[in-house]
Amino acid sequence: MVEILNTIKGFDISFHNKSQRIINISIKEDIIEKLIFPFNKFDIIALEYKPFTRFTLAKSLDDITQNKLGLFLQKIIKNRKTGCFILSVANVNKKITNDFLIKLSTAIGHLLGVPNHDAMSGKYYARFHVKHEDNSDSYLRKAYKNMDLHTDGTYVDEKTDWLIMSKLEEKNAEGGETSVLHLDDLENLDELLKDPVGKEDFLWGSPKSKNIDYKVKHPIFTEDENGMPSISYIDQFPEPQSMNQGNFLQKLSDSLEESSNKIITELPVGSMIVANNHFWLHGRKPFKENKSLCRELLRIRGKFN
Repeated sequence: MVEILNTIKGFDISFHNKSQRIINISIKEDIIEKLIFPFNKFDIIALEYKPFTRFTLAKSLDDITQNKLGLFLQKIIKNRKTGCFILSVANVNKKITNDFLIKLSTAIGHLLGVPNHDAMSGKYYARFHVKHEDNSDSYLRKAYKNMDLHTDGTYVDEKTDWLIMSKLEEKNAEGGETSVLHLDDLENLDELLKDPVGKEDFLWGSPKSKNIDYKVKHPIFTEDENGMPSISYIDQFPEPQSMNQGNFLQKLSDSLEESSNKIITELPVGSMIVANNHFWLHGRKPFKENKSLCRELLRIRGKFN
């Protein structure tokens, strides 16, 4: 288990109350105050147009922690026993604007590695709303549908090692909790791994909103350099080419959604969940219907250096 370091001044660090696989990291106000000046140096347009400015933000954050934070986050994310943290701002006030949260998420991402290009937005990050009415072609914005457990990057030809999901705003929301599951905690994982279908190449596509004009092939289960299983799966995008593949996908979907080891947690505004995309799956519970519902999220996903 990752050692919980209490020596990073300005941060409260603890285990999540539902799982010691997840580390809670709360940023105290004195760190926020120290970040305001270097974060104000660049506006969002500069971050979008000049990639090197994103690393400048990351260095500003790491310098404030005497270069301890980046190493600590890498240690959490790459450790198989953990691989996930929730980072939050201790006191959300008027200084914690959407722009500030985008910059903070950018800095965290660049302490982990290099973000992928997000074709949906055409940027290194994507912002999107979940509202009462929606005409999109994926579950991402369907407020009243359960978003089943999945990993990101299944339909692109870029490697996706990690994922950041940050909550920028939320109004009139009840329900919509985040659900996550560590692959090693899936009850019938051994049975699924023994089925050769899970290691066959599956065809993966995506809806038009993703702005990807190609399809990829890859198996659901692979092994990492230590021989441990990795998963790349989302329920909406595989295109099974046989009865065996279709039945395997159904069995996997049922196993994930029926798992008693899923962790259901609420994420407050100003917080982000960051997870290793190879062995953590994530989803979202449905919201209760409300015509005034509005949630805005930020997504960054990328690869290790």
